[in-house]
Amino acid sequence: MLAACGGVIVQRSRLRSALVVVALGAAAVLGLAGCAGAGASSAGPTPTPSPTATHDTDAAGRIQDPSSTSLSQAPAAGVVPTRVSIPAIGVNAGLQDLAIAADGSLNPPVGVVDAGWYAKGVVPGAVGPAVIAGHIDSTTQPGVFLHLAKLVPGDTVTVTMSSGSVETWKVSGSRAALKTAFPTSDVYGTSPTPQLRLITCGGTFNAAIGHYNENTIVFADLVSSTAPTK
Repeated sequence: MLAACGGVIVQRSRLRSALVVVALGAAAVLGLAGCAGAGASSAGPTPTPSPTATHDTDAAGRIQDPSSTSLSQAPAAGVVPTRVSIPAIGVNAGLQDLAIAADGSLNPPVGVVDAGWYAKGVVPGAVGPAVIAGHIDSTTQPGVFLHLAKLVPGDTVTVTMSSGSVETWKVSGSRAALKTAFPTSDVYGTSPTPQLRLITCGGTFNAAIGHYNENTIVFADLVSSTAPTK
């Protein structure tokens, strides 16, 4: 059973890991109730938050509309991410489509070693913040993003697209945030350039309620993209 608890998604029967809960908001965009988080610029290096970061709960749901991005910079229509690789922490995982649950939360990947991307949001490589999320661990094994908090500015992330093109991203910073004060405008806010957000759980695990008290958020900028394979 999946349940949204304290700002996270928890599979109570097996998983103690979690993803960001999607805050309900009146300013729904793309037909969604809203998402926890938003950001126009990358945060500073771990663990120092960006000095401009705000906890703007009013921005919940103001995800940048992919239709408003520059078509010359966006991936071709129908192209989606299929794999994420982060050499510095040993990640090489396929990507599932993640969607919003009925309670307004972001459904997590099916498996603890799987990653997923928010399929109704910005496609990686298009202008705006694309989101990839994964579990930190379970009661039986490490999760795909167990070491996400160890990433530092300059580390690379590659995203393989369904067209065969490969995007290279460079980490610009990261931050930890309490789930009760998620930095909405730093994660999902509009941006003039392609941005990538990697999200998992962090902080202290509360066994009594079955989830962590924080989220770890990594920010990355697009460096290059290879041509689609023919």
